[in-house]
Amino acid sequence: MERLARHGESQVTALVKPFHMSLPALSRHVRVLEHARLVRRRRQGRLHLIQARTAAVRQAQQWIETYIAGWGTSFDALDQLLEREQRKGKKK
Repeated sequence: MERLARHGESQVTALVKPFHMSLPALSRHVRVLEHARLVRRRRQGRLHLIQARTAAVRQAQQWIETYIAGWGTSFDALDQLLEREQRKGKKK
């Protein structure tokens, strides 16, 4: 995703080059991103060109940031609960 965001539309074969993975493996990853509507595939003859859907990525980022704040609060509450339980266990 980062590579697509930085370089714009890219061929699938160009996307696989910096990674130690097969073209079919990368294609599976791209299909997942397409299904999530985070990328768009365009065919030009035999070429498959992939482009990040930046608006969708921003929406996903906003959704994640919303939940991160809640998770932080939940983890803090869990830490406090575990600390209280540990203190109780030491007193016994």
